[in-house]
Amino acid sequence: MLRQVADGVLIHESEFLQSNSIVVQGRAGVLLIDPGVQDQEMACIANDLSHSDQAVVAGFSTHPHWDHLLWHAQLGAAPRYGTARCAATVRDELSDPGAKAEITAHLEPTGIADRVPLDLYGLITALPAETTQIPWDGPQVRIIEHQAHAPGHAALFVEERGVLVAGDMLSDVLIPMLDLNGTADPIEDYLAALRLLEDVAGDVDVVVPGHGSVGGADQVRARIEQDRAYVLALRDGHVPNDPRIGPSAKPGWEWVSDVHNGQAQRLAQRNERAGTPG
Repeated sequence: MLRQVADGVLIHESEFLQSNSIVVQGRAGVLLIDPGVQDQEMACIANDLSHSDQAVVAGFSTHPHWDHLLWHAQLGAAPRYGTARCAATVRDELSDPGAKAEITAHLEPTGIADRVPLDLYGLITALPAETTQIPWDGPQVRIIEHQAHAPGHAALFVEERGVLVAGDMLSDVLIPMLDLNGTADPIEDYLAALRLLEDVAGDVDVVVPGHGSVGGADQVRARIEQDRAYVLALRDGHVPNDPRIGPSAKPGWEWVSDVHNGQAQRLAQRNERAGTPG
């Protein structure tokens, strides 16, 4: 069920990792951002839109990870956009004929593998490099591209509505997850991305993370600072004082501590190979 979080902006929260799909209402239809994970959830979004006589006229994937690249036939054949880097990454992934089978295998332990439709997976249209607005007939949606978390990751700022769609950042349940494979300096890339989000924070009334709870204006800067503190602790080899990991983690999300331990270890190994401290 779609839930309104701002004037003309609605979300659908998946039961899988609190994944958020975002609907922005325009003049001729809606923009659908990160459309969902399970087939019945995407069908639910399509039905909700149909009942209100709205069609999807554009889609957008905030970054090239599997759970942000899905689609459902009931959503129609609107163009699905991503940044140039995002689209190139997806294109490279799909050049491997076994890519979809790998996703299914990855999902087997979760119990949802048979509910994740992959037939329309990753059909992303690359926007020209340096594009700053989504091309559609609706409120201006600013593209804030950065290299934190994944290549060509984009936050979206619906300026007229005061809504920041953060992609996989600024979550109350997930720690910052660095791109330790595709970037030369994942720490600085993440810090640079947080600075970009900080630049618009004063105009944000609602922040929608890719996973987790929607936050109000009073939480935007707090979430930026929490993510920054985590990344700096990781850089300096300290144990973060972060409620998203350790005994204070949200029930059911204790595994996030394992994610932290894994990336702390990988970052230390990376630094050791490079001959740098930390």
